Amino acid sequence: MLNSIAWALAALFAAGPALADDKELNLYSARHYQADEALYANFTEQTGIKINRIEGKAHELIERIRNEGANSPADVFITVDAASLAVADAWGIFAPVKSKLLESRIPVHLRSDNWFAFSTRARMIIYNKRKLKAEDVATYESLADPKLKGLYCSIPGGHIYNLTFVASLLAHNGEAKTEEWARGLVANFARAPKGGDTDQIKSVASGECGVAVSNSYYLARLMASEKVEERNLVKRLGVVWPNQNGRGTHINVSGGGMVKTAKHREAAVKFLEYLASDEAQRYFANGNNEWPAVPTVSISNEELDELGKFKADNISLIKVADQLSAAQKLLDRAGYR
Repeated sequence: MLNSIAWALAALFAAGPALADDKELNLYSARHYQADEALYANFTEQTGIKINRIEGKAHELIERIRNEGANSPADVFITVDAASLAVADAWGIFAPVKSKLLESRIPVHLRSDNWFAFSTRARMIIYNKRKLKAEDVATYESLADPKLKGLYCSIPGGHIYNLTFVASLLAHNGEAKTEEWARGLVANFARAPKGGDTDQIKSVASGECGVAVSNSYYLARLMASEKVEERNLVKRLGVVWPNQNGRGTHINVSGGGMVKTAKHREAAVKFLEYLASDEAQRYFANGNNEWPAVPTVSISNEELDELGKFKADNISLIKVADQLSAAQKLLDRAGYR
């Protein structure tokens, strides 16, 4: 009898640290949005699980996890852009997650076996209404038309947003057509590529350029800006959802997965499932002007409502990610720096 009690107590004490560990989660995040603070706080309030967060650029965090190896404290890695998710997956950062909830709520084209998208953003065309009309830039392919010579502004060719965008074109149009398109785009540059998406929007509004592409939430931010001059510059812009008569507008994502060396696996899965909840999905929309990845979630966002509904490209992001290396080589050959 005493031996039985001793074994029971030993088992209880052995289980104690594991139960305590379930009350914390180590998150490595390449998302840098103030609105996410409420997202994390709400998860802790609901579950009692404390989030210990380390932030950095995606490539820095991926390299950190790799260097930490089996000793990495990271339980979950989240980032922006399908390219970053694909790179992390290729380096073996993620572990497979089996969750009926995630599989039922996240569409198949927005997930893999190892990671899940939790919000989406669109790569839209923005043009100067004094220089162009919507019909001049109705598709991504039209941006290479010689009539736009000297009008196109761009982020650098190697920027991760650009690589994923071009990878999607490769997946749809093949190498020959995409390289011809890229060369045409280079011929249409108003200036050498530089800056980020917001810089391109402002350059189009100022008239330095006639047209550019940008992630949708950057424009939404300017639309809601507290600065009158930023709201005014938006008035000079026209917006096109590209390729509406075909495959639809290119979509990118924020997403993440469980790290393969995670020590708090139960907490990690709970967190990923929380990110797919209606409540968390609305945080993404209202906090950073992104669309929910879960299609059944309704949102109320003045700026997104004003931008209007559109047909989104539903190509698998895995197919897009497969073209990333080819996209970089193609852009180098085309002189897209």
